[in-house]
Amino acid sequence: MQTHFFPAQARGLKDLGWLKSHLSFSFSDYKNPTQAGFGLLRVFNDDFVQPGGGFGIHPHANMEIISVLLNGKMSHIDSLGYSEEIEAGGVQIMSAGTGLRHEEHNIGTEEVNFLQIWIEPKLQNIPPRYQKRHFPKDQRQNQLSTIVSQAAGTAHCWINQDARLSLGFFEAGFSCPYQLEAAHKAVFVFNLSGQIQIGQQPLNARDGLGIWATDTLRIEILQTAEFVLIEVPINH
Repeated sequence: MQTHFFPAQARGLKDLGWLKSHLSFSFSDYKNPTQAGFGLLRVFNDDFVQPGGGFGIHPHANMEIISVLLNGKMSHIDSLGYSEEIEAGGVQIMSAGTGLRHEEHNIGTEEVNFLQIWIEPKLQNIPPRYQKRHFPKDQRQNQLSTIVSQAAGTAHCWINQDARLSLGFFEAGFSCPYQLEAAHKAVFVFNLSGQIQIGQQPLNARDGLGIWATDTLRIEILQTAEFVLIEVPINH
């Protein structure tokens, strides 16, 4: 098993007042040539949006864009005709394909925290699409839940890529095994809270770990923790 550690304190920061975005990889004005992504995972932003703040209408094309809402309440409006509200536990994905426009705003009274995740698509120029699912935290205790997958199904969001995203929420003392799929062979683990350990590497809150050259891994829960796993191809 090969690994690369992404410590929380080494992330970039974009601070606009209404938005504080902690950047694991190069994004916008933050350039880090040694951390341009992990496999086909190109963007992993840990975003905090103040009440009333938000992202105005803007375009995307040929990118799989996933939002995982950890806290607060946001609106979503797009050029496909969707106008929705997303609360904590909500997961949404846009297959931007040939192109779409959207906007997102904090419509609640508390700070929004969400993960903004971009993955390169498998097929280019497909018709754009949007999908949303909800994964309440109290229904995920001591289990690993698939939230996004390339496989068909109604329990998760579908992605135009050989990728899989999972959320874990475990109490201290549990051990969580994970089997990588043959087509992927790389996984990015981001610890949201608590403390976990993979092999000899402990991960505290907001630490990340890239893993490849293995079929399996085991996550040891040292302190009650919530974490996300993003399994992606290493190359096209």
